[in-house]
Amino acid sequence: MIEPTVAFDGQTRRRFVGAIKIFLTSDVRWKARGLFALLIAFALAINGLNVVNSYVGRDFITAIADRNQPGFIRQATLYIAVFAASTIVLVVYQFTQDRFGLFWRVWLTRRIVGQYLANRAYLRIKQSATVENPDERIAEDVRAFTATTLSFTVMLVNGGLAVLSFSGVLWTISRSLFGVAIGYACLGSLVTIYLGRPLISLNYRQLDREARFRSNLIHVRTNAESIAVSRREGSLMARLMRSLDDLAQNVRRTISVNRRLGFFTTGYNYLIQIIPALVVAPLFIRGKVEFGVVTQSAMAFSQVVGAFSIIVDQFQSISSFGAVIVRVSALTAAIENAPTSDGAGITLVEAEGRIAYEHLTLASPDGGNDVLEDLTAEIPHGTRVLVVGHNERARTALFEATAGIWSTGHGTVTRPPLDRIAFLPQRPYLPLGTLRDALLGDGKEHAITDDQITTTLHEMGLESIVAQAGGLDSERDWPATLSLREQQLLALTGLILARPAFAMLDRLDAVLEPAQLRQALRRLDKNSITYVVLAETAELVEQYDAELEVKADGTWRWTPARHKKP
Repeated sequence: MIEPTVAFDGQTRRRFVGAIKIFLTSDVRWKARGLFALLIAFALAINGLNVVNSYVGRDFITAIADRNQPGFIRQATLYIAVFAASTIVLVVYQFTQDRFGLFWRVWLTRRIVGQYLANRAYLRIKQSATVENPDERIAEDVRAFTATTLSFTVMLVNGGLAVLSFSGVLWTISRSLFGVAIGYACLGSLVTIYLGRPLISLNYRQLDREARFRSNLIHVRTNAESIAVSRREGSLMARLMRSLDDLAQNVRRTISVNRRLGFFTTGYNYLIQIIPALVVAPLFIRGKVEFGVVTQSAMAFSQVVGAFSIIVDQFQSISSFGAVIVRVSALTAAIENAPTSDGAGITLVEAEGRIAYEHLTLASPDGGNDVLEDLTAEIPHGTRVLVVGHNERARTALFEATAGIWSTGHGTVTRPPLDRIAFLPQRPYLPLGTLRDALLGDGKEHAITDDQITTTLHEMGLESIVAQAGGLDSERDWPATLSLREQQLLALTGLILARPAFAMLDRLDAVLEPAQLRQALRRLDKNSITYVVLAETAELVEQYDAELEVKADGTWRWTPARHKKP
């Protein structure tokens, strides 16, 4: 498998900055800015309390060293009061940060899902295979993106405030110690970047490999019955184990890099505890400072070094965050760049009352021979057509080109607007939800009465499904509940209820019995729905007014029906 190229390039950085800018200037900008301002206020309060705490702690330790009981009691009281105030501020601060992160995640997810579903971008992304696991990126990476961006932003703000707050404290204690803090933090950051730079690529790949392994497991659950009867457990086991091995191999590489990085960062953090004492203790021994200054210098040193050492302390999180930014950037780029046209040279025209093809040639997406050549035909309303032939790829291409989702070829397709034409594939789509949801399209929930629904279900022989579902408003996973034949009949029922002017039906003969298919077509006739049926063999020819035969070499023949309309 070719590993994806992972680059935190200029375009990725611009998308990252742009995502933050769009959020802060969107229709929710005032709430977003208000929450961020509240976080800044809390950060100021926390750093102020930390500075006060350093002085209280200094005097507390000095009182102990001087055996000053009244001073000890006074400073202990102040210490407890500062701790209580710090606890309240920190808890409310974390609560505000979590709520802000959730608010941002919901807003960004809504935005991306809207773009993902608009103009069939989801389909273009799947066909082009430009982004792996877009669903996992929307669900998981957007969550990590918002939470971690906010976390690091807050961390940088706190770091900046800590530097401003404690640099003065450290400077007044020892200028040498202040210089050591800056130099130590800069050296640590450079070494950490050098040792940990492979982690961004490794974390990026790990997210994809985890998603691939999970996808394979979902495939087993979704197709459990088919796997059981076909006894394909062996090949599935091999596939799952390959996914697991790829995942584990990447983890082993990550562990190796983390081991090298850990040797340095652990030693780096241990030295932070002793360096201030090495510089300030001689001053105390010579009587130039109080004993409490030693502990105060340790606190100030750790605050300043910690502020400058975000890269050292958080590099593993930063590398994971970098991978998330790259993945979210790739997803948004794929959505934005998904073509909205209906094919490279296929012109789609909307017109009432007919379906027409003018010099339509449909090419194979893989660059092979044309699957359908120079089709010119017109299907006016009321003309029922059978598209037949053993060239299944050509029939599928014609079905998808009429729907506007075939991407290669040239010519013109004329059809009614999408609210006046319905497309029913061999395996219909039935959304998760109630029986009403499965039958009625978007916006039709209140336009069709319960009596109309139950009457049509009865006419299609599906009245038992209502009892099985427990009514029209009980939720079910319909693909798991119904047989493929029942799913097809249910989809046909929904089509009849919607009453479009035209319907394109793909391979109904492969699922329905001839009697069921004849009854369904007569129901369409009764409701003035002109149908185009795509089938492998010519059956029930008396139901059609014309026949379009698609041959194996991509040529075609249009023949008026030999039988009169009954």
